[in-house]
Amino acid sequence: MILLYGSQQDYDVLSGRASDRPAMSAEQIAAMHHHMETFHQALAESGELVDARGLSEPVHARRVQVREGAPVVTDGPYPETQEVLAGYTIVECASFDRATEIAAGLVDPDAPGGYVDVRPVLDGVEDLAG
Repeated sequence: MILLYGSQQDYDVLSGRASDRPAMSAEQIAAMHHHMETFHQALAESGELVDARGLSEPVHARRVQVREGAPVVTDGPYPETQEVLAGYTIVECASFDRATEIAAGLVDPDAPGGYVDVRPVLDGVEDLAG
């Protein structure tokens, strides 16, 4: 599973709301969507794509924690600088190295410090051993 990260600020500029970064233009948004569509289509054609989804902006998130034995729910928004899971792509491919190679195509070269995580999905608890 390739995990993509962002912040509320990233969602803001994507939806046309400027902050300390300018809002993305319609052309920039279209180019981003085209890149993601083309990227995932190539994975589908190679038989490596299992699923890919974006997640709603953090303002729509809820965090559930247990404090003193009781659930406590906190609604978004989270601070603009707080990193959140923004989406995921699940691939089934020949190796972890291949998954890492695929993940490199999801890192925006124009975003300083941008990254994605690659983590194997477990089939069951027995995968935790060793």
